[in-house]
Amino acid sequence: MSVSMTGSGEIATPVESSKSAMTWGPIFGGAAAAIGVTLILLLLGSGVGLTMVSPWSGQSSSLGTVGVTAAIWLVVVQWLSSGLGGYITGRLRTKWAAVHTDEVFFRDTAHGFISWALATIFVAGFLASSLTSLAGAGAQAVGSAAAAAGTAASSTASAADLPTAYFTDALLRPEQARTGATSDDTAATAEVSRILLSGAAAGQIPDDDKAYLATIVSARTGLSEADARTRVDTVLKRIDDAKVAAQKAADEARKAASTTALLGALSLLIGAFIAAAAAAFGGSQRDEEEDLLVTPRI
Repeated sequence: MSVSMTGSGEIATPVESSKSAMTWGPIFGGAAAAIGVTLILLLLGSGVGLTMVSPWSGQSSSLGTVGVTAAIWLVVVQWLSSGLGGYITGRLRTKWAAVHTDEVFFRDTAHGFISWALATIFVAGFLASSLTSLAGAGAQAVGSAAAAAGTAASSTASAADLPTAYFTDALLRPEQARTGATSDDTAATAEVSRILLSGAAAGQIPDDDKAYLATIVSARTGLSEADARTRVDTVLKRIDDAKVAAQKAADEARKAASTTALLGALSLLIGAFIAAAAAAFGGSQRDEEEDLLVTPRI
């Protein structure tokens, strides 16, 4: 505390309030209101969002549409909950006497921002807990599926041995492939699988492998060499189309996730601003109601 002396020799001491500039009661009240509205709107949005997803083909919206819709709904939730929580925070605080108007405005906006921050932290923790539970259930399901897959694959070569097995097949590939394919169906099927897997890993299947596949298909099905080659080309094209479709779906998921993250960050920034502005507005309305204490004249 600084003390100064006037020209007449008097000591001037600055006036300092003994009360804190922060009032936690209205902050917690506004945060609780924002949390309640947020949870209600999130449940409402979840119910509406489930109508956009269907297990039936052609009945669901695209992944991008679902992601953008969810992001827009998060923005709406943030605006409504932040506005209500900030307004309640500003309206519930007591009037600060002998405080400059600019200081009152700053305190109101700070109270609204802190109320929004508390509500956001709570909701983020709640959502993180829910997602953790879902992830745990999903991990358990994936673990069960992986165990089943491991049991089914125990009789075949491991993924690490696939390149070696493929090149071994290429070295020991018989000159008369038709006879071998006809006499041993299991070996032919396994060799075809290894060729397809190797081609999928490399991104393409060499011409000699395509010719060999056509020979095996001709021997197994009785088709001519030309028809067998046509069937091989058709199947390989379907494999390429499936690969392109999977890459397209992954790219759409990436774009949807990026859009959702950007809109989510923007909604948080706007929510913080709305909470601060609503608190200032509520505080100004509170200060308009001035109570006067009337004392009798002596």
